[in-house]
Amino acid sequence: MADDQLSKPFEKSAMTEAEKRDMKKDIKKQMVVFVLLLFLTVLAFAAVASDAVPNNFAVPFILILAVVQLFLQLLFFMHMKDKDHAWATVFMITGVFVTVPTIVALMLLIGVVKY
Repeated sequence: MADDQLSKPFEKSAMTEAEKRDMKKDIKKQMVVFVLLLFLTVLAFAAVASDAVPNNFAVPFILILAVVQLFLQLLFFMHMKDKDHAWATVFMITGVFVTVPTIVALMLLIGVVKY
């Protein structure tokens, strides 16, 4: 008898109309950001493959595109723009402040950057 109830669709959604509108807006935003991320990826590949970007600016150009993609992914797909993500934000910022000096120090020790 209980199995018969499981096969029937819900008659009414538990979401309010405002929640449905908000969800549709969020889905549209995520689709736009996804297309933008794809465009930035194609732009990076095309810029390097076609030699449109000078050789001495290729690496900074790709790194700039990567940072833009990182922030878009954090804000929209990791939901860092939403409320109640303070601890996740603190841990990510702490990770950046630990990682960047570590990479710089290792590059200086190995001799990749000679200053």
